[in-house]
Amino acid sequence: MAQPRDWSSLTQLPAAQIRSIQDRALARFVREELYPFSAHYRKLFDGAGVRPADIRGVADLARLPFTTKQDLLRVQLAAETRYDFVLRPNPGSIKAHWPFARKLALVLGGARARELVRFNYTPNFLTFTTGRSSEPVGFAYTPHDIEVLGEAIARMFDIADLKRDGERIVNLFPFAPHLAFWAVTFGGFKTGALVVPSGGGKVMGTDGSLRLFERLNPTTVVGTPGFTYHLLRRGNELNVSFANVRTVILGAEKVPPGLKEKMLECMRAGGAGDVRIVGTYGFTESRMAWAECPTADNRSTGYHLYPDLGVFEVVDPHAGQVVPDGHDGELVYTGISGHGTCVLRYRTGDLCVGGITWERCPGCGRTLPRIGSELRRASETHALSLTKIKGTLVDLSVMGTVLSSLHDVEEWQVVLSKINDDPLELDQLEVRIAPRKHADPDALKRQIATELARATEVAPNSITFHALPEMLEMLGMESAMKEKRYLDRRPK
Repeated sequence: MAQPRDWSSLTQLPAAQIRSIQDRALARFVREELYPFSAHYRKLFDGAGVRPADIRGVADLARLPFTTKQDLLRVQLAAETRYDFVLRPNPGSIKAHWPFARKLALVLGGARARELVRFNYTPNFLTFTTGRSSEPVGFAYTPHDIEVLGEAIARMFDIADLKRDGERIVNLFPFAPHLAFWAVTFGGFKTGALVVPSGGGKVMGTDGSLRLFERLNPTTVVGTPGFTYHLLRRGNELNVSFANVRTVILGAEKVPPGLKEKMLECMRAGGAGDVRIVGTYGFTESRMAWAECPTADNRSTGYHLYPDLGVFEVVDPHAGQVVPDGHDGELVYTGISGHGTCVLRYRTGDLCVGGITWERCPGCGRTLPRIGSELRRASETHALSLTKIKGTLVDLSVMGTVLSSLHDVEEWQVVLSKINDDPLELDQLEVRIAPRKHADPDALKRQIATELARATEVAPNSITFHALPEMLEMLGMESAMKEKRYLDRRPK
């Protein structure tokens, strides 16, 4: 079993050397782990007429089909295929596929070597996808995978410039069997940093989380953008001090520059000095997350990857072909370090503007590959019948970026419906707004309509204003695992 590379040296290697390390790690993983022990991928390789030895590097992945969320869901719904994506070694597969030196070490190692196999391959932990568009899909971790996750998040903390000594981190992610909460938790275990969970709005509530702030005086805050901004705003109302906060790390959603500015306003009002706001990118199927490096103006230079732990490709979302570095496309992920549930060429559904770059980061100087920080979910693009003539494709995430960035918008929600709930009628687009104090309602309505039309070529049918407490209740800020930003109430 290959161990992760030394992190500090990996971050400064030339791109050609990093690519070579990644190619070798991928080839070994496919040859010794994925093909021998994954029922799904053994069938996929054989069906495609590809031998494990044919995968010598990242470029060879294009010979294989993609994996989709539907593939994962389909096998987990049937008892006989439920573990097809889980690596499950047995004496026969080990004998047939492991190199001589590795088999010899297993024989000579006796009980200790057998226990190591158990440690590496026996699942002992699960996380689940959020299940917003389909049934939740479970992902199994072995003790080895928990170590890899801890290493990945330790790297994320390093990229975010968190110190090993003296950090006090408040984890605002909802307490749930989802990646974000547990990633931060295991990152704390790995680094020794003090990580204290609040469970978000649904567990301790906003005021309870702020009481934790007063007791802990955290240096770092980690959470979703929506709840973190809500908490900072409420903290200003209660005169909570943010004087010790140096870093805010945000995940689960993208973070528009305008929202960063509103967060900074709240923190300055709470006595904070120079604060860095860092975005992250992660998804359940990867079982890890990646971070931006902090910059003086809080502008993103992209998410810094761990090329020895996983592989990203960028493909044309329609043709499926790999596009050159620096080009837009859909992110496709292959894990090369984990056991448990493993995916190869997994289509994330995330469209990345700027694709992958291998240039040295202008912010931190690391030579790691990076993916562009402007991501769009393909699942958030909806076909709206706004006229009798034809439908219009609207990316709701772009709407969210616009609304979050507007200075005079405190909170927002987008609602799709049909006139009179008639499936044959036109779609209606309502934007609900909780305006900031002293905002001019008429001017704000004009600004919202103009900015949304400019960004999406669609203007809302109505813009309604709501008091902040009412809007927070509609969003489920204190009751839901994640805010209800987009409601599609159209009859199915």
